[in-house]
Amino acid sequence: MLKRIFVGLVLGLVMGSLVAALVVKGLGMLAFPKILAYLFAGVTGVVTGLVAGKPIWAQGGQIEAGLKAGFGALVGVGLMYAMRHWLHLQVDIAPLGAAGIGGVGELPAVSLPLIGAFLAAFYSADNTPEDAASADKSGAKGARLPEKKAPAGKRTRVASSEDDEDVDADVAIGKRSKR
Repeated sequence: MLKRIFVGLVLGLVMGSLVAALVVKGLGMLAFPKILAYLFAGVTGVVTGLVAGKPIWAQGGQIEAGLKAGFGALVGVGLMYAMRHWLHLQVDIAPLGAAGIGGVGELPAVSLPLIGAFLAAFYSADNTPEDAASADKSGAKGARLPEKKAPAGKRTRVASSEDDEDVDADVAIGKRSKR
């Protein structure tokens, strides 16, 4: 499980960094205007939800990835709100090639990778591989429970009419009725 969480953290940092690179290099914004901070936090949540945990391209992962993307958009916006209003930590972005100091929630190069890492770690911890899930149900990895078989010669009817009930009872006892 720790391995999955670590992989999720790295994947989330990468996804958040890609969205941050789009904002910083593509749009030329070193700091967020208020509305764009929430918009790009939602985009980071959607992208992370599509890729982290069980990705959208995995067999049977489309519905799960869609749900994670929608949830990730909401949580991403919530995390951005929390960072902008309650996390008053000043960060110097000079090592990143830009001059200036800003709050964590104001800098896309800091806030978006944090949002992506948090969401991806959560999704990766929540995603239990099918091999482990089946091993947990059966008790040990590779062990199978014995299958129960119906006794030989015993037959059951699902539905019958009143006329057939008399015949079935006679046949079960060993008598034959004449009709």
